[in-house]
Amino acid sequence: MTQTTDNFRGKDERKIKLSCQQLWKVFGKDAEQWLKNHNNQPSREELLQAGMLAGVRDANVDVYEGEIFVIMGLSGSGKSTLVRCFSRLIEATAGQVSFDGQNLQTLSDFELNEIRRHKMGMVFQHFALLPHLTVLGNVSFPLEIQGQGKQTREKRAMEMIELVGLQGRENYYPRELSGGQQQRVGIARSLAVEPDIWFLDEPFSALDPLIRKEMQDEFLRLQNTLQKTIVFITHDFDEAIRLADRIAIMKDGEIVQTGTPEDLVLNPATSYVEEFTRGIMRAKVLSVKSVMETKTTDDSRHTTTSVSEHARIDDIATTVMDSGGDATVLNSDNKAIGVLTRQAVIDVLINRDIVDRGKSRTNHQ
Repeated sequence: MTQTTDNFRGKDERKIKLSCQQLWKVFGKDAEQWLKNHNNQPSREELLQAGMLAGVRDANVDVYEGEIFVIMGLSGSGKSTLVRCFSRLIEATAGQVSFDGQNLQTLSDFELNEIRRHKMGMVFQHFALLPHLTVLGNVSFPLEIQGQGKQTREKRAMEMIELVGLQGRENYYPRELSGGQQQRVGIARSLAVEPDIWFLDEPFSALDPLIRKEMQDEFLRLQNTLQKTIVFITHDFDEAIRLADRIAIMKDGEIVQTGTPEDLVLNPATSYVEEFTRGIMRAKVLSVKSVMETKTTDDSRHTTTSVSEHARIDDIATTVMDSGGDATVLNSDNKAIGVLTRQAVIDVLINRDIVDRGKSRTNHQ
């Protein structure tokens, strides 16, 4: 199994918010005992011969506080099953899930429900709005379940309605809203409880492309404001690289690689990951640091502008090209660490396969 480590910037300073170790979800008769009889490490052949179906296979994940962690894969890869195991909406067959250092498997139903109600927000592909309630009623509904008074819950609900840009529509019913507006109601409802972690299962996949792009913009705006810990499921790699700090790619219930979007493009661990990333425009993924030339103490090259080492090539290409020269690369301390040449920018823009995969794989190993 290939679950690679990654170089997520800043991860060593971040608290692990959610973690799972050796997590399995096997569907079949007496699955838990059967898995124990195979030391929790059955082969694919053994699973098939026993008529067992592994929705999640030996998953190991750490989600850091404040990051957007995207889980992606094709339909049937196990994405939704894994996320539902995180909150115990589905009970795992083996392994452990920890939230804020607490083993969720040891909690009573009451304790687990309290965590779900107060610390976990969930948004799914199907909005599941209550048709007989207004926008205000839908958003305040989870607070009503918590037992909050009407004035308190409606005040909080109105704050969330304004946050997602639906002020003035609080008295509308779901049938009077567009698909994008309905999704905003679902997002506002999930945020009303002020969750510590936010699970989103393909929340935009039912929307048309233009509304989907608007919702992605809205999502990034909200995250910039709220700084939530987010687990986001998608099968769309373009959506994943736009939103994610890190991505876990799943296949047949297994996490085959975890890393930043750049890691996955530069160092695909398997042919499956390589195929997944093949059609991605490198300029959208590659950072300045990955293609710059390291600056030496005697480097006297003239540069006409400066760019951040963490900026994407797609974001700074126009600036560099219009400058008429090369660019100085600055780190987070505003110190010059390299030079980004105009030619390097051109190479990334015109050649999607610029990455030396052979070298990348050698370094990866």
